[in-house]
Amino acid sequence: MEELIRVENVHKTYRIGQVEVRALDGVSLSISKNEYVAIMGPSGSGKSTLMNILGCLDTPESGHYFFCGRDVCSLSDNELSHVRGRQIGFVFQSFALMPRRSALENVAIPLVYAGVPRAERLARAREALRQVGLSERMEHDPGELSGGQKQRVALARALVTRPSIILADEPTGNLDSATSEEIMALFDAVHAAGNTVILVTHSEQIAAYARRVICIRDGKVESDNQV
Repeated sequence: MEELIRVENVHKTYRIGQVEVRALDGVSLSISKNEYVAIMGPSGSGKSTLMNILGCLDTPESGHYFFCGRDVCSLSDNELSHVRGRQIGFVFQSFALMPRRSALENVAIPLVYAGVPRAERLARAREALRQVGLSERMEHDPGELSGGQKQRVALARALVTRPSIILADEPTGNLDSATSEEIMALFDAVHAAGNTVILVTHSEQIAAYARRVICIRDGKVESDNQV
């Protein structure tokens, strides 16, 4: 399979007051195109730091991160921004939707930043909302949507740029069990359509949807198993 991500001996340390926190301590892993991976670990394990590095929101203190064959550590801020905007679709626990914009407008926002003409970005946003089963709620604001519908909008927004990976941080953390199952069924469909999906979660139930589970503890890869 074609390699999409390679992390080599990555370290990341934060200083909080007088305390030094080693968030990542020599992490190495690779992820191939069209894999479905869960990165799992308790609070403070380093999984969120790893997610930020995989999403090009942060860079390693030492070691290397290769994304689509490019060494992320060598990229400029503008190049990193371009990678985040075009090649990574983010789904957050908090949905991160703009409250005074319709579902359609929220989904189209990444395409505004990418310079896509209005007619094309609205057409692509409609198609993305159809993919997640929200064709009839396109003109509704987030305040008029349920939690599950908001997360569907967030997933559509992640898909609209046709990214290399979908990176989801606790995507069902604010949802009840039944709605969580609906959202995870959507992620299954996204993966089946050929997308690479990376979930970051502390939940064994959510991790079980993935085909591979990487467990992080104390900043190290504790285990890496195919499911």
